[in-house]
Amino acid sequence: MDNAGAREIGKIDFDAGKPPPFRISDIREAIPKHCWEKNAWKSMSYVLRDIIFIVFFAVFFLWIDVWFAWPIYWLAQGTMFWALFVLGHDCGHGSFSESVKMNNLVGHFLHSFILVPYHGWRISHKTHHQNHGHVEKDESWHPLTEKLYRSLDFATRKLRFTIPFPLFAYPAYLWWRTPGKQGSHFHPDSDLFHPKDRKDVITSTLCYMAMVILLTGAALVFGPGFILKLYVAPYFVFIMWLDLVTYLQHHGYHEKLPWYRGNEWSYLRGALTTLDRDYGWINNIHHDVGTHVIHHIFPQIPHYNLIEATRAAKPVLGKYYREPEKSRPLPVHLFGVLVKSMRIDHFVSDVGDVVYYQTDPNLHGNHHAKQQKQKQTLVNNKLY
Repeated sequence: MDNAGAREIGKIDFDAGKPPPFRISDIREAIPKHCWEKNAWKSMSYVLRDIIFIVFFAVFFLWIDVWFAWPIYWLAQGTMFWALFVLGHDCGHGSFSESVKMNNLVGHFLHSFILVPYHGWRISHKTHHQNHGHVEKDESWHPLTEKLYRSLDFATRKLRFTIPFPLFAYPAYLWWRTPGKQGSHFHPDSDLFHPKDRKDVITSTLCYMAMVILLTGAALVFGPGFILKLYVAPYFVFIMWLDLVTYLQHHGYHEKLPWYRGNEWSYLRGALTTLDRDYGWINNIHHDVGTHVIHHIFPQIPHYNLIEATRAAKPVLGKYYREPEKSRPLPVHLFGVLVKSMRIDHFVSDVGDVVYYQTDPNLHGNHHAKQQKQKQTLVNNKLY
């Protein structure tokens, strides 16, 4: 029996789709009180650290200005853009500081710089947290139902589940969302928002436009090539980081994780289907964003306390916490996880209150579908 088959049999004793034997209050009580404390000075120190690195990389690589060094710059600077996004993400959750004004001011500065509409994204991301794991109501990287999946033309399906195209999905998501959902993160009348959000959304869209105008002006003064290599290329590396990390926080575990509908869904059950990931040396650079399970349950905890909070909560979570695979200095193993998930996690059933991803065998060939069928047969034989 191979290791995958053993895992399938081993999980029979644990059903991830059943309600956990603990409550949110049990997890909260296990986490030390100081983990909830928000230190604005400490948060700002991370902002300063990231800005120093971004300025240094730009000045240094402009100074040496040799062709073979620019790809290194793009990877390094794009990673730092991603780190800025994570800090702006903390602002959106209110875990950056106790001050709403400070959170919004810093969040607008950080997110506008990397062409993210702060309030538009903040509100949709809050919807994601409040509904994670719900087939219809979740907001980002939620599953397609089989009916919706089949309604897409083959080219759209192929692009959606073929690397590298999904790693560049974020800008399109900001403008048009995903199949089955309408609206834009830039438009105050979008289905994403309530009337009370109108002023906030307009403010963030104007900040976004100001950054676009600034970049356009710089391109006119210094030339398009200058902006392409200094900003645009790192921006797309940042987009790849964002899509990679966000996807793997909710997909790609070696056992199938449930999605819910109706009365089966709860905030806790949805949050418990998220995944922690280890990024090796990148963990500290992108502010431990891979520590995702506790963040999903308690987004108010600052990023610099998530590791300690997770360590304290793990005895309560038990098997509902899935230990991340340890990474080498660079998390190259996660690309294999991403590719595999894209080949087998395509849609969920149109019916049922607890559902799991299914595979379209015609999308990437029959190999993975056959493997899944063999594993299921092995489990059924063990059961019956």
